[in-house]
Amino acid sequence: MGSNSFRLQISRVVDDQLYTLDSLKETVRLGGGLQEDKSLDEETLARALGCMARFGERLRGLDPKQVRVVGTNTLRVAKNAPAFIVEAERLLGFPIEIIAGREEARLIYLGAAHTLPATKERRLVVDIGGGSTEFIIGSQYKAHVTESLPLGCVTFSKRFFTDGKITKSAFRDAELAARNEIQRIAHQYPVSEWQLAVGTSGTARSLRDIMEINDWFGGEITLAGMKRLREALLRCGDIRNIAINGLKSDRAPVLPGGLAIMIAVFEALAVERMIVTDGALRDGVLYDLLGRQREKDMRDSTITQFKRRYHVDTAQAERVTQLAERLYRMVAGEPLDEDMLKRVVWAARVHEIGLSIAHTAYHKHSAYILNNADMPGFSRREQSALATIVLGHRGDMGKMLREVSDETLWPAVLALRLAALFCRSRNPVEVDAIHGLRRTMNGYALTVGKSWLAANPLTTAAFKQEIGQWRDIGVALELRGD
Repeated sequence: MGSNSFRLQISRVVDDQLYTLDSLKETVRLGGGLQEDKSLDEETLARALGCMARFGERLRGLDPKQVRVVGTNTLRVAKNAPAFIVEAERLLGFPIEIIAGREEARLIYLGAAHTLPATKERRLVVDIGGGSTEFIIGSQYKAHVTESLPLGCVTFSKRFFTDGKITKSAFRDAELAARNEIQRIAHQYPVSEWQLAVGTSGTARSLRDIMEINDWFGGEITLAGMKRLREALLRCGDIRNIAINGLKSDRAPVLPGGLAIMIAVFEALAVERMIVTDGALRDGVLYDLLGRQREKDMRDSTITQFKRRYHVDTAQAERVTQLAERLYRMVAGEPLDEDMLKRVVWAARVHEIGLSIAHTAYHKHSAYILNNADMPGFSRREQSALATIVLGHRGDMGKMLREVSDETLWPAVLALRLAALFCRSRNPVEVDAIHGLRRTMNGYALTVGKSWLAANPLTTAAFKQEIGQWRDIGVALELRGD
């Protein structure tokens, strides 16, 4: 769900490769509907929801585990995006993930890499979308440097080419604005760090096609070719009058903004030539989904990196993880929510990352990091869920009541909270002493061996305090010995 177009791609997997079976595209121009107060106007919302209904019909009957829906820049910034997403999910029939800019960049590179030769050179990949532009340096299938800037062909065309007028001053202002943004990250993308420049977006493909058909520079994008195109657009004078060989009609309204951004990219990063590949975000999303199903989940790698970065006590994290997983399986019942179980495991493994900041209220620091850090592989919704589970593993339950908007998170919070309490001594726990955790009519019941309770009076006293915490939010937590 991009800021310019919404795209649906259905692929078949053969020997770890994706072969497209069906592809749909609708030019929704979501970014063009952003008003000054950062809300989407009603006409754009109606257009987007109509597209969701049509895509929903095509996806009907597919296994939810085989479908992934992602939203990009405009849905990251629009104030009324949450309400729109609720209705869009109803029409589409599948959950929508809003991905962060750097996660978008990682997925773009993954898609591009699968359509490029498997050579070892480092590549600079640039994707000019409707609302943002992503910059990546990577080699083979791994992205090394990722950034996302608020430069989009839709937003720049609307902002600088007001009422469709194409003037020298408009191009100058647009190019300068783009260069000012790119200058902030230029030091991360010196020409010494990459050997090949690659464009992946609709803007890049349009520029390549125009230059090839008009014999300006065949098969590649060059600065000289773009300057010739800029002169041709200036002669047109108005977006409505654009008539250039090789330009599709649906791309004309956003071409001036996209061209200005690409010129700024070439000048700010000293790019001389750029090839273009068709692989981009939608391909990266599919390959990432395939990786999750083949036990190559980027989210697992991210959690491992976070444990290392924040110097997590690995032994303690694993003790809590094993017990939290066991408790969640007990309380969740059948059918087991496998996605929530993964979140419980991830949350348990990083619940102490806040200790690297301070011991006092470390759970709040942990939650803040998980909510705000760049976490490759995770959507914003997933990060929020992880942060909520981690925030709830200790502290005042009265405050937690205000934090949990998704009721399905409560069993996950309970499982991690009890696991952390059991493991408070930071020693191995006799897990067989825990005989059960189940739902009751008014809450939950935890059953523990009487002999274990008698041998661990400090933990037993802590459980009694925990019962009071849950009582304060209207949930009955019982401790039973057997």
